[in-house]
Amino acid sequence: LDGHVMWDKMNEDDFTDYLIQLSDTAVIRELKQFPSAFKEADSRGLLPLHRATMQPSGKVLEAILVSSQPDLEEKGRNGEPALALAVQAGLEENIRILLEHGALPHNPNSKKESPLLLGEAQLKSVVDQVCSKRWTALHEAAQVVRDCHGATPLSVAVECANLEVLQILIESGADVNAQSFKGKSVLMDAAVSGNPDYVDLIVHGASPNLASLTGHLPIHHAAYEVIPIPFTDKTTLIESGQSPVHSAADGGHAQCLQLLIDRCFDVNALLNQTISDNYSDMRRSALYFAISNVDVTCTEMLLNNAGAKPDLDPLHCLLVAVRAGRYEIVRILLASQADVNCYFTEVTVFPTALQYCLRDEMMMRLLLNNGYDVDECFHCHHDFHFNMRFFCDFMSLCCLVYLLGRVALILLDYVSRVPLCSCLRSNLEKQKEWEDIYTILNNPRSLKHLCRLEIRKHMTIKRLCNTVIMDPFPPPIKNYLLYKEYDLT
Repeated sequence: LDGHVMWDKMNEDDFTDYLIQLSDTAVIRELKQFPSAFKEADSRGLLPLHRATMQPSGKVLEAILVSSQPDLEEKGRNGEPALALAVQAGLEENIRILLEHGALPHNPNSKKESPLLLGEAQLKSVVDQVCSKRWTALHEAAQVVRDCHGATPLSVAVECANLEVLQILIESGADVNAQSFKGKSVLMDAAVSGNPDYVDLIVHGASPNLASLTGHLPIHHAAYEVIPIPFTDKTTLIESGQSPVHSAADGGHAQCLQLLIDRCFDVNALLNQTISDNYSDMRRSALYFAISNVDVTCTEMLLNNAGAKPDLDPLHCLLVAVRAGRYEIVRILLASQADVNCYFTEVTVFPTALQYCLRDEMMMRLLLNNGYDVDECFHCHHDFHFNMRFFCDFMSLCCLVYLLGRVALILLDYVSRVPLCSCLRSNLEKQKEWEDIYTILNNPRSLKHLCRLEIRKHMTIKRLCNTVIMDPFPPPIKNYLLYKEYDLT
């Protein structure tokens, strides 16, 4: 057909389809005399260049490039440049042709994704293809500091688990210390990946002391993923406000935690206030991370092997374990001298732990056997402490009052004679356990029971839990002093 007749009889979509489907590229070259035809977008907003890029014949793409000399970075209506379309279609020949004609591998689409980011896997097979500047795509990409998301080609290679491309980028001069907009360095990305090969490759030129905007250093992520990163400056580590011990405990990596302990990292280091404020429970210690993750191994390691202190957090670690119903961890904490009579706030007169286990007799007995101050539950002075909540007030709540009889009966096993305020008595009289409670309160306690209470008070819980002190006692006496008949765990 004559070119003029063909152009006149076809609408723009038909003409574009005709162009990219022709096997005779000579006809496309003949249409060079109609330059406006190559600038007409179809109904989808795609130019002939874009349509040719997405079809498998490299000859057609070559013909359009030679005939029209289009702007290779011009984007279609959907915001995709030609190279991004070829990468997404996985057309290696078309990718090669576009690179040879000078297409830029880091020109992003409307979603801020560059061809390199979109098709790192596809580009791998043509990394040696040179462009008009005699550079490969990776040489070009290596000079790019970051894309619109702040991601660098190096971080993309790490994310895509492509060690070969990573090596080529570094050899081509990529900046191993470039950081994203969030401050994440390539070494940090490598640590997050969990693959030590990447760390080994980068650490020789990358600084381990570059912190992200959140204050994290690569070693924090490395501890979380169990990857060793040497050479971190201790001053920088302190200034970050977080220890790698926190990361290891949070990640549940006992081997990494033991390595840090062996290297004399402080297991009692606290998160700085800014980082701690990001947690709703205000956690600060590494031990808190281990306990909140119900990690018995790391908890034992921190307490028994490294001397972690259990009372460094606003919400004590013991309270966390009691609330979660973790008997084994509670036992470990109590054996490490955690304060069973700690308070979360000063609102209640009685120690906090009891209110977390009122429905769990096993946990209650575990706390009571280890020195919980039961007397505070029966000390009520309503006329003098208006801002304090007493045990009787707390148990008067409609959601708890039905538990009062059983709880009071248990508590009486750990006291001698105690007074009942009018509020507590009034509620107890309505409980089915009141008859048993009344009998206990109105009769002398046994001498055996009173002796146990007196001996425990003078020996203190610390000595009672010391096996060196307790082992010489005859087993029946030792068991009685330790309330073994009420040990339900």
